[in-house]
Amino acid sequence: MRRCSMLGSVGEREGSEDWEWDESLFEGSAAFYEKGRLPYAPGIGEALRDALKLDGTGRLLDVGCGPGTVTVVFAPYFADAVGLDPDSGMIDEARRVAEREQRANTRFIKARAEDLPLDLAPIRVATFAASFHWMDRPRVAATVRTMVEPGGAAVQVDAPGYRYDDLKAASDRGELPHPPPPDSEMDELRRRYLGLDRRAGRGIRNKHPSGEDKVFQAAGFAPARRVVVMDGRVLVRTIDQLVASRFSLSHTAPPLFGDRIDDFEADLRALLAAASPSGKFAVRLPDNILSIWQPLDGRSS
Repeated sequence: MRRCSMLGSVGEREGSEDWEWDESLFEGSAAFYEKGRLPYAPGIGEALRDALKLDGTGRLLDVGCGPGTVTVVFAPYFADAVGLDPDSGMIDEARRVAEREQRANTRFIKARAEDLPLDLAPIRVATFAASFHWMDRPRVAATVRTMVEPGGAAVQVDAPGYRYDDLKAASDRGELPHPPPPDSEMDELRRRYLGLDRRAGRGIRNKHPSGEDKVFQAAGFAPARRVVVMDGRVLVRTIDQLVASRFSLSHTAPPLFGDRIDDFEADLRALLAAASPSGKFAVRLPDNILSIWQPLDGRSS
């Protein structure tokens, strides 16, 4: 494996935040989502339908829709489904996916969440799938509160993922057909190329904010109720998929590597091949969670 100079020690520095949104945040990442990102739990669309008694009417607004993954899954339960994202590549990919899946009731708009309402009210449901932390959360939650129709809701869809320690324990017990992905080694490689901190566009962001329930309550929503969508599948992942996964992330987006991107990819592939000579890895997907906020008085403002 080729080596480049080490720019930091293991572990990002806590609190070394220097970030504000810019258009380069996910530049070049859209094409890697479908191959690289883990899938949502089967039945997640039906779970949303049942939780909110959706009947095929009203408008879905998927805020920070990325390549339209959630927009397309939820679209059948609405008359109109709108995906909103500030990245042109994501919007192009979302349109391609919607056309392939024959979701004729979808459309996609290039805009930031902070630009809302954009004449899109009223909406039945606003979804945030691993996107809310990139926004001015109080501002966006307050705006969405004014847009939601009676009986509607704001919904956070947690990102599919896994806990490495759980995977390692399952692997040690012989419950997985292949080793888990070597996450810590891949993070170490990223540090060698990009430095100690996690890059985010032109800035640095080592941690995402939490406390979404407080933000939505402050905007006039009732406390969250949570719906668990069962998963537990064991997926086999290839080296190509893990490479795509890395390039789909904001802190390893392709432009961050500049003219060293080919070297990084070669080193990443060598690391993965050493970790699993078969070129295969296994992950067990945990359950997904829908966090649902509805207006306190049941009416839009």
